[in-house]
Amino acid sequence: MSTRFDARRLLMAAAAPLLSIVVAVVVTSIILLVAGDPVGAVWAQLFKAPLPRQVINIINGASVYYLSAIAVAIGFRMNLFNIGVDGQYRVASFAAALFAGQGWLPGWLNIIVALVVAMASGALWAGIAGVLKVTRGVSEVISTIMLNAIATFLVAFLLGKTAERVQGSNATNTKPLPQDSRVPGISLDGIIATPSKVYGLILLAILVGILYWFVINKTRFGFDLRATGRSESAAVASGVKVKRMVLTSMLISGAAAGLVGMPLLFGQDYVYGDTVQAGLGFAGIAIALLGRNNPVGIAFAALLWAYLDAQGNGLQITAGVSDRLVLVIQGVIVLSVVIAYEVVRRANVRLEQRRVASELARQAAVQTEGAVA
Repeated sequence: MSTRFDARRLLMAAAAPLLSIVVAVVVTSIILLVAGDPVGAVWAQLFKAPLPRQVINIINGASVYYLSAIAVAIGFRMNLFNIGVDGQYRVASFAAALFAGQGWLPGWLNIIVALVVAMASGALWAGIAGVLKVTRGVSEVISTIMLNAIATFLVAFLLGKTAERVQGSNATNTKPLPQDSRVPGISLDGIIATPSKVYGLILLAILVGILYWFVINKTRFGFDLRATGRSESAAVASGVKVKRMVLTSMLISGAAAGLVGMPLLFGQDYVYGDTVQAGLGFAGIAIALLGRNNPVGIAFAALLWAYLDAQGNGLQITAGVSDRLVLVIQGVIVLSVVIAYEVVRRANVRLEQRRVASELARQAAVQTEGAVA
């Protein structure tokens, strides 16, 4: 009974994400039909096996998305909507690049301290929203959205003041990282025939995922965080200081957000510039929802997001459709995943009620037979 019950729970947990993906495929197909675009060619491009170099791009993209989603998931566990991951990682990436580019410290020590600078910067920026929440009751949704806009313009202003000018180039970048402060990539040439390498800091993403799982599920802080997220009044009754938990959760979420840009900074770009990748924070929200705030679920959702990005690049050539169609698919997944989770939850409740009723009926029958005997 226990094995069958656990298998059913696992199946129900996977049902909602799969249902949302199916809905996205159906809705996108309808949109393509209405627009007169080739449905078959689009899905043939999106579902074909990626090339070796694309596999590496998918893994690299997923590692960045994963960090973003974990940052969001920390807030979600507390029932906080940290919409400001995009701004937090911008501030953190700029601060880390500015520090590491000076080369004040040698090699790996420079990298480690720069990571601490990034986490502290992200936590500080998220902490503004946390303080406003606990002292003035300002919704973290509103404050973090506003802080995103402020971060964008503030970092652009500071970048203009601190950028290193390169003769003959219009690029606006911080000072490049020293050679000994660049994290080497991990070659998978023995597994996948490609010279492309996986970001060395993918190990950081894995470590963050493990720490997230451990803290949330195996510590008193994680229990208090989950309890407060489910019922604030119950948490207060059990002695949890809710305001302290809110502020602490925002700080930790911001610190995690500060790491989002680190694989790109130390493994690919080596500078922070005006071409920094945008939208990573908002993608993290969708990925956290799809992965249901579970570190393993988030990993699969991040891989799906990165897979769609990589495969969508060829849509214009192979199907004559804009690669922006991938954004439509991702958007539909986000819209449908919430509905899918509710549908699956209700189905799970009905199945559980039937299981309990069946067990009670069986026990009643046994007692009746015993009384007759």
